[in-house]
Amino acid sequence: MSNELKDKIFEELELVIDPELGIDVVNLGLVYEVNINEENDVHVVMTMTSMGCPMAGQIVSNVKSAILDNIEEISKVEVDVVWSPPWTKDKMSRYAQLALGIHR
Repeated sequence: MSNELKDKIFEELELVIDPELGIDVVNLGLVYEVNINEENDVHVVMTMTSMGCPMAGQIVSNVKSAILDNIEEISKVEVDVVWSPPWTKDKMSRYAQLALGIHR
């Protein structure tokens, strides 16, 4: 898998904002894995901040659109939302923690 292509995907995912928290899904630590196969199909494994997240469907849709609409090499995106391991505030980047006023 091309590291350059994976970097492009993460750049696009940094533009997908969780509407409730106002921080992108990458810095929130919601994206667990991004895999690309030989056909340049993308499989994203991610979670939400809570099981009852009312914006989950919109966030998944935005993740797919961010990749498909902006990276021409990609023709298919599949997103799996998982609950294990559960998301915790420790998964957030330093940037996200500072933006939300969370201190370790």
